Amino acid sequence: MSEKPVDALTESEAEAELKRLAEEIAEHDRRYHTEDAPVITDAEYDALARRNLAIEERFPALVREDSPSLRVGAAAAEGFTKVRHAVPMLSLAKAYTDDDVTDFIERGRRFFDRDKELDIAFTAEPKIDGLSASLRYENGVFVQGATRGNGAVGEDITANLKTIADIPAKLKGSGWPETIEIRGEVYMTYAEFEALKQRSAAAGGQDYV
Repeated sequence: MSEKPVDALTESEAEAELKRLAEEIAEHDRRYHTEDAPVITDAEYDALARRNLAIEERFPALVREDSPSLRVGAAAAEGFTKVRHAVPMLSLAKAYTDDDVTDFIERGRRFFDRDKELDIAFTAEPKIDGLSASLRYENGVFVQGATRGNGAVGEDITANLKTIADIPAKLKGSGWPETIEIRGEVYMTYAEFEALKQRSAAAGGQDYV
């Protein structure tokens, strides 16, 4: 059954749809962050989030207190030591269309409007969708890794990150700040993911999506 277009929803339909989306997205968040057992793809999840946001933009008075658009991440999972981020670890805004990119550029130009002579350069690169993580180095030595969690508090995954060969235990060179935090995405290639799925299936383990 196809969904009714957002611009065709009545106010009562929009209210009901926002309730459904809030509950459905919260359930997918729980499966993903707490159980590590997602049942939909990232693209399908993003589609739910986009529909929720589109309805809220059309009916701003209906925005719920538990709206997915008001959440940055998820609560820290049980079983992991909690880590409070020195600086909030926020998420990036997403752009899905050419218009989204154009709007971003215009916002940038308005922000720098005070300097008419300033040349603004942009760099575009593929969006890697993985596990957001922060790496804390002290005097060039990796001492702690953490997930984003809810943006303020994440989980300590130092031991997990130390198993990744691409993450250096010690930074090359010298003159590093006493403390430096590097943030990015932890991910695996499609080939590595397929190999993991096959190993898990052969062992009678989890079926990854």
